[in-house]
Amino acid sequence: MTRTVNDETSELQVHQKEELQSSEGTREGVYFKPNVDIFESDEALMVVADLPGTAAEDVEIDLRDNMLTLTGIVDTGWGDNWQPLYTEYRSGHFTRQFRLGQQIDQSKITAEMTDGVLRLKLPKAEHSVPRKIEVTTS
Repeated sequence: MTRTVNDETSELQVHQKEELQSSEGTREGVYFKPNVDIFESDEALMVVADLPGTAAEDVEIDLRDNMLTLTGIVDTGWGDNWQPLYTEYRSGHFTRQFRLGQQIDQSKITAEMTDGVLRLKLPKAEHSVPRKIEVTTS
């Protein structure tokens, strides 16, 4: 669901999963583009990705050639004994890519998964962190 931060009177809106049209993965099946929010502080960027139904061990994060790739596999866990009669929730793989600039210290990226929400902390490189320069008198 989305909500405008500055407009307290806005209504919540349902956001549908966006199915990727091209086959972006090597695994068979449907791929979805997970919703993300990106926050910034003076020291880092925080990427928060919604991966409902994905266990931490089923999330892959790959960093290569300045491209950060998130991949997740959703298993409904129903097994072979159950046949769906009516479904609104579609399961499949998740994938999302981000190109990282030189302002990110790639060696210090961390990831944490809690209740289907992935948080990636992307620390800024030392030269990108704002700092105050003191003015002195002679």
